[in-house]
Amino acid sequence: MNRVGEEVALTAAGLGKRYRRRRGHVLRDCSFRLPAGRICALVGPNGAGKSTLLQLAAGLIRPTEGTLTVLGTSPAAARERFAYVAQGKPLPPQLTVAATLRLGAELNRARWDGPAAERIAYGHPTARGARDGALEPTARIRSLSGGQRTRVALALAFGKRPELMLLDEPMADLDPLARRELLGALLGEAAEHGTTIVMSSHVVAELEGVCDHLLLMGGGRIRLGGDPEELLAAHTLVTGPARDLTGHTVVESRDAGRQLTALIRPDGPLSDDWQTAAPTLEEVLLAHLRNPEAPDLFTEDTEAGEEKSGSEAEAAEETEESGKPGETGEDRENEENARA
Repeated sequence: MNRVGEEVALTAAGLGKRYRRRRGHVLRDCSFRLPAGRICALVGPNGAGKSTLLQLAAGLIRPTEGTLTVLGTSPAAARERFAYVAQGKPLPPQLTVAATLRLGAELNRARWDGPAAERIAYGHPTARGARDGALEPTARIRSLSGGQRTRVALALAFGKRPELMLLDEPMADLDPLARRELLGALLGEAAEHGTTIVMSSHVVAELEGVCDHLLLMGGGRIRLGGDPEELLAAHTLVTGPARDLTGHTVVESRDAGRQLTALIRPDGPLSDDWQTAAPTLEEVLLAHLRNPEAPDLFTEDTEAGEEKSGSEAEAAEETEESGKPGETGEDRENEENARA
């Protein structure tokens, strides 16, 4: 349950998605809350459902079952208040960088922050008047590298001055210097404006130490959710004589003859026979992914309640109407990325 008085950016209840041409669910029974103002790492292996979850939040596709509310309402109703950057960064190829930013300004007149967009696209002025990491305003989108296209897409997202940013693998095409610049900009955005940021990645090390919230996806559902430090504190690595760990939640264990090594969630004190150590975040995440039967874990502010508030119930109904007749998910994704 979320803390009293704390606003919520995303709420999923029994959320599921399946496609007619594919067997099984891409997402199934996803329930969680993301408190507003957090920088959230959405992590998991390729195919875990991260992109699908972000597309649902952006209103590009509709859920097969369950509900997803964005900023307290439906994705369609919240569209002006969030920015979405797709993994493929679809942008008008014939436009120049400058024209693309002008298009973003036209589509977001009420909220557009031109200086913020230009800082991301053209870099920061140096002592000599040049700009580090600069893109040429006259360069056409079709001529840009993957990393440069990412910079333009992020410039559109920042320029919109959103309450929520949904970023699908934003650092995949960036070099280490550009990644550091992006992370610095995201931290500044969150600190100055209270923006909620959700970034997906399949590389934990990219986001560790930057994010103050984590959602682990595996097998089409959320396996872990909450503050990374709280999730780590709930787990312990133990090594000792191969004996029963009844009474404790065993996430993963390895038996090497007389010795047993296990990652557990202790429920009470351990005997002196066990040597204990603090696991790393990567060890905790990988252990949960290797063992699909391990119980899910959510911290207090991430666990979704069973009952929906009045506004959430209305949003659930609106979610079903978020698409337009004859409009495909790809159509809406291209439009949303132009709007950022």
